[in-house]
Amino acid sequence: MATSGSVDFNLNMAEITEEAFERCGLELRTGYDAKTARRSLNLLFADWINRGLNLWTVNEVTQTLAQLSSTSSITSYPLGTITATVGASTNLSVGETITGGTSSVTASVITKPSSTTITVTVPSGVFTSGETITGSSSSASTTISVSPSLADVQASGDVLEAVVRRDSEDIAITRISRQEYFSVPKKTTQGRPTQFYVDRQITPTISVWPAPENSTDSLIYYRVKKLQDADTSVNTPDIPYRFLPCIVAGLAYQISLKRSPDRIQMLKAIYEEEFLRASSEDIEHGIPLRLVPTYQSMRV
Repeated sequence: MATSGSVDFNLNMAEITEEAFERCGLELRTGYDAKTARRSLNLLFADWINRGLNLWTVNEVTQTLAQLSSTSSITSYPLGTITATVGASTNLSVGETITGGTSSVTASVITKPSSTTITVTVPSGVFTSGETITGSSSSASTTISVSPSLADVQASGDVLEAVVRRDSEDIAITRISRQEYFSVPKKTTQGRPTQFYVDRQITPTISVWPAPENSTDSLIYYRVKKLQDADTSVNTPDIPYRFLPCIVAGLAYQISLKRSPDRIQMLKAIYEEEFLRASSEDIEHGIPLRLVPTYQSMRV
């Protein structure tokens, strides 16, 4: 008999939910059933982040560094990219602070990717779309067409490793703790950065030390991003194929906590087995270091 010839099997959120309900001995009947299942799925994704690294959520970020000067005081950078659409970026200066004429919100210009866009540090608040912004050193004014979104930065979880690139040469830099960074006596000392600190707030930032001595070096790092939310039934999950059995088993266990208490222990055991199997495969082959920590058993 002929094989299918296809390798694109996947499940959307509705199919995952149906399968999970069936494992609980239940039927998916109401809109509330789907709503509570989506909530449980998002809690499940948060649990996966807490259990350890998921390789498919890692991506590379390149951040141009800005030299400290009389017109530039950038000491920390968003963990990701915050882009603002403006009327014209031409006359704004990299490193200077921009201030909203209506909102009084401030941010510093990091780069000018195009004539109508700028990337900025984490704003002090929310810019008002259409308001005039003015540069602190250039005195240039323009309008901010779209208030910058923090979504990319707030989707960041952590940094795995980082390098500073100069003249096509990458030099690894060392991560330091909050206490170590706080204890640096003079954070404005300039040089080629050798250390970095990640401030893991809701809108996380990354700082380097010594402060950049030029505006041509780049900070390149691997960051871990959060899994995308389960928003609607037609969405497909933000997971690789090998995690499909795990997500179904995990959701069935989560639903059993609310709907099928007699199946909790059984479904929990299946879920933990599926998670261990999937996470054990979620590694970089050919190197001795495992990037996924072994899971810790959860107690009911």
